Amino acid sequence: MNLAERAVSKTYLPHTWRDMLLAHRIRLEPTPAQRDYFARAAGTARRVWNWALAEWNRLAASGQRPDAMRLKKHFNAIKYAHPDWLDDQGNPWLRTVHRDAHAQPFAHLARAWSRYFEARRTGEHARPPRFKKKSRCRDSFYVANDQFRIEGKIAVLPRVGRVSLSETLRWPGKIMGGSVSREADDWFLAVQVDVPDDVGRCRRSGSGVVGVDLGITAAATFDSGYKVAAPRPLKAALRRLRIRSRRQSRKHEAAKALAGIDVGGTKGWTLPKSKNQTKGAKALARLQARIARVRRDFLHKLTTRLCRENQAVGIEDLHVKGMLANHRLARSIADIGFHEFRRQLLYKAQRYGTRIVVAERWYPSSRLCSGCGAKNSKLALGERSWTCGCGARHDRDVNAAINLQRLATAALGVETALPVASQALTPGTAAGTVPAAGGKVTPARHEHGQQDGSGQEENAAHLRARF
Repeated sequence: MNLAERAVSKTYLPHTWRDMLLAHRIRLEPTPAQRDYFARAAGTARRVWNWALAEWNRLAASGQRPDAMRLKKHFNAIKYAHPDWLDDQGNPWLRTVHRDAHAQPFAHLARAWSRYFEARRTGEHARPPRFKKKSRCRDSFYVANDQFRIEGKIAVLPRVGRVSLSETLRWPGKIMGGSVSREADDWFLAVQVDVPDDVGRCRRSGSGVVGVDLGITAAATFDSGYKVAAPRPLKAALRRLRIRSRRQSRKHEAAKALAGIDVGGTKGWTLPKSKNQTKGAKALARLQARIARVRRDFLHKLTTRLCRENQAVGIEDLHVKGMLANHRLARSIADIGFHEFRRQLLYKAQRYGTRIVVAERWYPSSRLCSGCGAKNSKLALGERSWTCGCGARHDRDVNAAINLQRLATAALGVETALPVASQALTPGTAAGTVPAAGGKVTPARHEHGQQDGSGQEENAAHLRARF
């Protein structure tokens, strides 16, 4: 298979849906009593998940075929009478928590096993569902759509009644369900809404074609040469994060000494927690939540801008897991969030009607000269710029973005059955195509390398035949 045949890994086209599902995550402002109930409901969901997973593993080990619905029926038969589900006075404590919190984990477990077996069938690396630990999992529980309602900036939830919201629900439409989750000290309500197509779709402000190269020195480099710097929230808060982590470690060691544990782990022990230890854990969680919020805010703004201003976006299929194996770069790569960038870009492209063209993982976008198409096989990772034999001087990231832009333009022209522009318009490139609304798609910028032959013509010819 030559370079042209494996240039494009996949093209994500906008779907033609009549309705679409959108979610709005709203911060709650609960009272102390409501916070206590949320914590108990999340703990109930976690404990039921662990019970169901243990039963599933036991049945599988005995040679039987587990089924989530049968496990749920068995659980419903014992949850109000079995000693494991009774409090110290012999009362069923599950009656104090709404049934949705301990009914939905069975559906989640069935879905988790389905994803695991599907990944195994396709040859992908997968791990089976695991048990959840109190301090090492996301606290959340499910609420069915017929059990709550939204009234402006008020959410009426089962068992707790009216809870204040920080903002009103963004999407008009039918509510399909919701989930309450915790992030540090804050509780959030994520509402899934089935919105009409005219509400879910967004109008683009431009019809450009852009190539985006993700990197470390610059989070994103466009084919125009513009570079977007990443905020790197983890790097900015790393010193404070280490200080607070050391404080928590010292408090943990003091708790071990108080319990008489000199060496070894604390598995099976219930260590006493002082108020200062609890206060320090909350401060550490707030700092980590802020780091995640800053990163999400940056990625949301960047991906929205790309989808709103362009009809096609070319990106690379990065092997993020393999890149994280490099321990010198792993922290910087994780601090930018390559996987989250692609995830947000794909779902926002459906709303804006933007095509996402993903270059094949081994496509040499940085090594191909955007002027003459020659390949620099000796280009090392540390070389940020290089000079081609044709005399063109390239910035590594800008050159990769130009090649991705041309690849996206060629795929766009093939998918929309548009004629390729004349050589006089875009001499020697595969980037010149005519959009359906008239006018020309912006080609690669002329100030980057020579434009007398890019080496992408055979890629465009193959793509036209392929699509």
